[in-house]
Amino acid sequence: MRICLVTPFAWSQPHDVNDHVAGVAGALRSFGHQVTVLAPSTRAADLLAGRRALARGEEADVIALGPAVPVSRRSQLGVPVGVQANLRQALAQGRYDVVHGFEPGLPSLSYLALRDADAFAVATFVSPNRLGYPPARSQREKLLGRIDALVALAEDVRVAAEERFPGDYRVLSPGVDTKVFAPDEKQKTIVVELRPNERLVARGVVHALRELPGWDALLLRTRPLIGRPAIPRDLAQRVHLRTARDTPARAAILNQAAIFVPGVEGVRRVTLEAAASGCAIVRPRGIETQHELAAAATARLAEDCALREREAAAARTEAETHTFDHVARELEEVYAAVGTRRRKRRQAELLADHPWIVADLHMHTSWSHDCSIDAAELVDHAEAEGLGAIAVTDHNVFGGALEALDYARGRELVVIAGEEVKTADQGEVIGLFLEREIPRGMSFGETVTAIREQGGLVYVPHPFDRLHAIPDPRTLHRNLADIDVLEVYNARLLFEAYNDEALRFARKYNLTMGAGSDAHVLQGVGTGALRMRAFRDPEEFLLSLRTAEILRRPKSLAYLQSLKWVAQVTERVR
Repeated sequence: MRICLVTPFAWSQPHDVNDHVAGVAGALRSFGHQVTVLAPSTRAADLLAGRRALARGEEADVIALGPAVPVSRRSQLGVPVGVQANLRQALAQGRYDVVHGFEPGLPSLSYLALRDADAFAVATFVSPNRLGYPPARSQREKLLGRIDALVALAEDVRVAAEERFPGDYRVLSPGVDTKVFAPDEKQKTIVVELRPNERLVARGVVHALRELPGWDALLLRTRPLIGRPAIPRDLAQRVHLRTARDTPARAAILNQAAIFVPGVEGVRRVTLEAAASGCAIVRPRGIETQHELAAAATARLAEDCALREREAAAARTEAETHTFDHVARELEEVYAAVGTRRRKRRQAELLADHPWIVADLHMHTSWSHDCSIDAAELVDHAEAEGLGAIAVTDHNVFGGALEALDYARGRELVVIAGEEVKTADQGEVIGLFLEREIPRGMSFGETVTAIREQGGLVYVPHPFDRLHAIPDPRTLHRNLADIDVLEVYNARLLFEAYNDEALRFARKYNLTMGAGSDAHVLQGVGTGALRMRAFRDPEEFLLSLRTAEILRRPKSLAYLQSLKWVAQVTERVR
């Protein structure tokens, strides 16, 4: 597969997200995939190489798209226009099968990549504190509609992310390189992860050194500008402060350390690295509220060599199940699950000898509560307009379709009997080639099942018309395999962007596309249609749609809507 990994953080600077991306990219490449990392950078050499790769259309392991911007300090999307253009160019040139964005809850490259990608999109959330963007619920729902798989790197991250980006998450490990982080000759060193506002833990461990002769403590900063607790004068020679933001620096420290004390809200990756290095991990229950427990647990491990060795061996064994190879294998399953959603192409050439017709697949008769067109009148008008096929799809009733079907007998016009069924809470679903009425008010899945039981086809109308009830992204993704036709053009939608989004969605998942006028007045019939090969049954209908051409015959929407309102008022008065 051609895989694109997008990180919002400067590739030239150490960062836990970039550590994960680099490890996963390396493992996926070792499995034979072609992987490109798109990222910002502050290094001039990276930017120059990125410009050359984009200009020449060359493949590269890493493409720097532009200068890094401190994403955590922006309240709105502020990616420079030039960087956005580079991102679009990179995505277009790469023709990726998968675009995988990390921390898209930030206003950054990852968000833009998932929003604009035509490939299958996967989102990974790393920290529960990076979920503030986009602020509007409608924007988040639009983003979710374009994401195919959701990943979290911890259970608490999944819980936090699901509140703003609801969906089915897969929880993966941050991953660790067990070759870089491996037990070395151990020294009597206690490494304490120094975190902001967590000095009590470090202070307790430092004071415990008085009862541990021969032991030293090393306060490890994984972020710059973190102050250290006050160190008693008599322990000054045994307590050291180190900053290690990148992998080699941390490996040099952890591989020789005997005990590791993680921060209460420490970086998960660092704890995993310490476990891979063969450190005994201090993690007593209740440390979140009783920081002094860390000092007691540390002292016990320092004094009991056998216990320390058992804990270290267990930590190493556990870490070996969290390698980047394991993470990459799980990601392959995520990518494969997304990939299987592609619908198999069928041989439309079988209908090459059939004549071309124009078909309108969505319209109503007076059987609908908001329409006053008589079924016979509709058939006569459609035939006069030169249509070769129409689908009569009244709201929650089937009588209009049966009347039109009966009135069209013996004519060249083909009438498809359908019904637009209101689901309980996930918009509407149209059943085509039905035999009997389907009741309203069932779930989306139950409605689909009812259509299938009649041998009908599932047609999803106006799936992104947010001015009305529509299926949420989770429902659409769960039912992709059951969607026979997705309506990509509806002539009655107020905003053309809703049709464009449906077209994008159908192309992305190789869904069969449909179009209709959604006519409620005669003047609207045929304003949305398809030019397709003539068909005789549902199977030929689907085959014909594969080579159909969408016909947009716009009329003034205000004019058509006013005619509908006048007809409704006249009917009420009558």
